[in-house]
Formats: sequence, structure tokens, C-alpha cells
Amino acid sequence: MTTGTRLLTLKNGYHLFTRTVGHGPVKLLCVHGGPGGTHEEFENFAAELGEDKVQVSMYDQLGSFYSDQPDFTKPENQQYLTLDYYLSELEEVRQQLGLDQFYLLGHSWGGLLAQEYALKYGDHLKGLVVMSMIDNIAEYTVNVNALRAKTLTAAQVSYMQGVEQTAAFDDPEYQKLVDVLNRHFVCRQPQAHPRHLVPTMATAVYNHFQGNNEFVMVGTLNGWDRRADLHRVTVPTLLTFGEYDTMPLQAARRMQQTMPRARLVLTPDSGHGHSVDNPRAFFKTLGQYLHDVETNQFTAY
Repeated sequence: MTTGTRLLTLKNGYHLFTRTVGHGPVKLLCVHGGPGGTHEEFENFAAELGEDKVQVSMYDQLGSFYSDQPDFTKPENQQYLTLDYYLSELEEVRQQLGLDQFYLLGHSWGGLLAQEYALKYGDHLKGLVVMSMIDNIAEYTVNVNALRAKTLTAAQVSYMQGVEQTAAFDDPEYQKLVDVLNRHFVCRQPQAHPRHLVPTMATAVYNHFQGNNEFVMVGTLNGWDRRADLHRVTVPTLLTFGEYDTMPLQAARRMQQTMPRARLVLTPDSGHGHSVDNPRAFFKTLGQYLHDVETNQFTAY
């Protein structure tokens, strides 16, 4: 596969930014979180895993920073704000990049898409990596509310809830409290995460699916649940979460027990963005998983 940056033209006429790094025989396709994030969280993956061992491809989904950004307020573009669309987009990217029998890695929202992909297009996969995403939204919502209650005072939680009821999310005090929660459970090492002079989050996409922030789950993903289906994912799977993740770790343990061939590893002293919070531990885990599958030594635990 050609390395470097490439713009894909989709069947719908829109363009997606893709980047491929490395020339190794192991093919890894990474799907970013958000929804509405960017590929940048994966920029160092090939270097960390070894460019002579692993070829890493990444892309920005429709609406995200480096790809085309439709005006989602127009009725004709509402068709793209669906889970089915982003799943079909992932498959089209896979086809255009010429990947088959590859490893699919998805982080957060990308991990949700990765699970959906494994259930629908699993024949194309050699392995699956789900980063910081469980198999349903209901348990996530309960967990983030519990984390907020544990971390903040009752008065602070009440204040946030009042702001949320009026949708006054720009309130400075509210944003300060969101920052406190983010530093505990999302980005524990914020200085290490990618930064720009302007915001890069596709807020229209994020707000539609999620809500205003990681601790307000009011978007259209509410009700998503694959607990009854996950046993059908039979490829070797790595489930990886941060020690202080926003995702409930008890649900992650249940996933490991449900899936026929799943390995669960926690990244110490890290949150939802654990590949950046603690890259040394994370890449040791990911590299070991890829090595074990490639050498037929993979075991579930």
C-alpha cells in the first residue's frame, strides 16, 4: 500500500483524509474517537510499534477536521449523522485502502464502530482492538454519573445538573468543572495530547451523537447495546482501557468473559485517552498482542 497522505473520494462525492505510515507486513487500521475527533491520536503508532513491523493507516471521518465538513444543518446532510453511515464509511475506506485480513483498532466512538464492523464484516479481520469502549451506552451513562458524584461535591454536581437542564453549557463555572473531570478521567496528562491553535473537534457530530461533553450522554447513541451479540465476535480481540477510564471496568471484564477470544489489559495511571497518558505501557500491550496473534501464540485472559 502507498504510504503518506491520500484523499479518498467516497461514493457520495465527499473526500476523506487518510494517512498511512510504515511498511511492515502487519496491517493496522485505526478509527478515531469523538465522534468528531481526528486521526492525530494515532500519528505515533507506527513509530512506537516499529515501521518495519506494522503499517498503520488512519483517517478522519466525514465532518472531522481534515476531511470534508458538510453543513449538517441542511436536511439533505442529516442522512450522514447515523451509525449506519459511519459504519458503511469505514467499510468503504477499507476497500479503497485495499485492506483485507487486517487488524482494526477503534478508540471510544471508534471502538463502538469497530465492534459493529466485527459483527457485520468480521470476515475481513485478522484481529480486533477495542480501546476504551464497552458494548452498551447504558452502563457508561451510569458510570460517568457515579464518577462525577465521587469526584465533585454535591453542590458542584447540582450546579452542573442545573446548567445542563437549561443547556447553558458555555457557563464558565460549568466548564471549569468539566475540566476537573476531564483531568481525572479523560486526559490525565493533558500536556502530552495533541494541541492546535484552534479547536479541531467536529462539534456538530459530537453533539449529535454524544452531547456537550463526556459526562452528558443525551445524543442519539443512547440506547446502543451489543451485549447480546458480542459473543459472535470470534477473532482474537484486545480490550484495552485506562485504569481511570470513563468506561466502567466491570463491564470491560464482562466483555472479556463473553467474547470467545478476548484479552483485557488496563493501562496504569491513565484515563480514557490512555495511549497518550501512558504510551510506554499501552504500546507494550498492543505490540505484545500483535506479536502473539502473528505467531499463533494468542491466549485470552
